[in-house]
Amino acid sequence: MLSSRGTKKAESLHRPWRYAAAHTYDAKTNTSGVISLGMAEHAPMRSDVANYINDKVIFTENEIGYRPRPDSPARLPQAVASHLNSLLKPMLPIDPEHVVTASGLTAIGSMLAFTLAEESDGILVARPVYGRFELDYGVEAGVQIVYADTEAEESFTPGVVEKYEAALQDAARKGITVRAVLLVNPHNPVGRCYPEDTLREILRFCSKHRLHVISDEVYASCVFDSGDPSAVPFTSILSLDLKGLIDPNLVHVLWGFSKDFAAGGLHLGFLITRNEQLREACKVIVRLHHPSTTTKAIGATILEDQSFVAKFTEKSTRDLANTYRIVTSVLDREGINYVKGGNAGFFIFVDLSPYLSDGPASSQGREFALAQKFLDAGVFLHPGEEHAKTPGWFRLVFSQEGDVLREGLRRMIGVLKA
Repeated sequence: MLSSRGTKKAESLHRPWRYAAAHTYDAKTNTSGVISLGMAEHAPMRSDVANYINDKVIFTENEIGYRPRPDSPARLPQAVASHLNSLLKPMLPIDPEHVVTASGLTAIGSMLAFTLAEESDGILVARPVYGRFELDYGVEAGVQIVYADTEAEESFTPGVVEKYEAALQDAARKGITVRAVLLVNPHNPVGRCYPEDTLREILRFCSKHRLHVISDEVYASCVFDSGDPSAVPFTSILSLDLKGLIDPNLVHVLWGFSKDFAAGGLHLGFLITRNEQLREACKVIVRLHHPSTTTKAIGATILEDQSFVAKFTEKSTRDLANTYRIVTSVLDREGINYVKGGNAGFFIFVDLSPYLSDGPASSQGREFALAQKFLDAGVFLHPGEEHAKTPGWFRLVFSQEGDVLREGLRRMIGVLKA
């Protein structure tokens, strides 16, 4: 017998299509396996990181104890601060004491929900957006995601604050107190970066309502040359002059190893905040979400080797640019609509609404039906997970080996033509 909480959580595990199908395809050993175009992972770059770890990381007794010796330097916070000062170009330098380390951004999302909001309070997000925030902020802390419905391109305009205002007022009518606005920049699933003027308007909105701003910048190094001159470059929220915009204690940035270093399995994420009280609260809760000392040694070694970081990032972004061109050329050839102007992340937001079945089924059910047809054909795209305003939009992840991507697209197009 479980508690009511435990029973509710166990039931959620069986929600249809909540969890992604596994990638089982192998060009040599399992050609009939499933090709996942739903998992946001830069698969071709994993071997570079694994080889580096095997060649360069040296473990000492510090890395197998509960914690390093008191006289040992705090390598990882120093390495993270130095790396992010270079990558994010903050207006005010990031200090090692501003860094909270945890076992990934999922853990940090849960920690922020617990520390910034009461149970059943809300975190405001413009959608379409990454659907698992409902789990990150809700599973342990019980905090709701409140959605401001927008068209995909609309999220990146200063006018999006009007949709935030409407969603905030609607939440209040329902008795939900919104505590923070969550941004994903570069954006998941649209693959765009926020313009500076939009970021400033969002900060003004949050200051007006005394809301925290959580800027998830986990794709900060995954910005590539898409060949589109109109694509917006990446701007970290920390690079803006916050004076006159918002109290810096309300601004928090998330970053980690899962995307920029194709190393989600390291479970290594960071909260960057000048809010001392928040850091202290998180340092207590992180007892339940702490990465291992061995993982921290791996992270510090990588970030301390900026020559490797530069070469890895150059190779990663070049590969993303190549696979982006592969998938957009196929979509253009087949006349499939998608959000243009992408230049970041691992995905394209694709409009497959013309291929949804007719009939009385719900919008969600029609998306599920198309997803099942894809899966039956050996290719996986996640239905409904990115919460588009209208049904039929899917996130297509292109960060695969070129041959694997082409085969996955061939299977997908085959279903659509059928």
